[in-house]
Amino acid sequence: MFKGGMAGMMKKAQQMQENVQQAQAEIKQLTATGTAGGGLVNISINGEHQATDIQISPNVMDDKDTLEDLLLTAINDANQQIADASAAKMKDATGGMKLPGGANLPF
Repeated sequence: MFKGGMAGMMKKAQQMQENVQQAQAEIKQLTATGTAGGGLVNISINGEHQATDIQISPNVMDDKDTLEDLLLTAINDANQQIADASAAKMKDATGGMKLPGGANLPF
């Protein structure tokens, strides 16, 4: 009985590992666009947190301090969107089990 139970646990762990790997691949394909200033600044990033596009309204080009603040806000917004989507995908992949970062299954 113990061997059957252990084999079942190992099979579930292997399936979870496959799910996590699939989720990680999907996360890399994500894109998010952070906005600031009501759309004056838009920054898109991918699932690897690399900026892929920046759009800046000419209306803020003359105010360096405001532009810097808007850029930071848009970057942080996009990063938060990616983090939230990543967390949701990993939660689905692990069935809600929290794994330490970089954990490889099955142990």
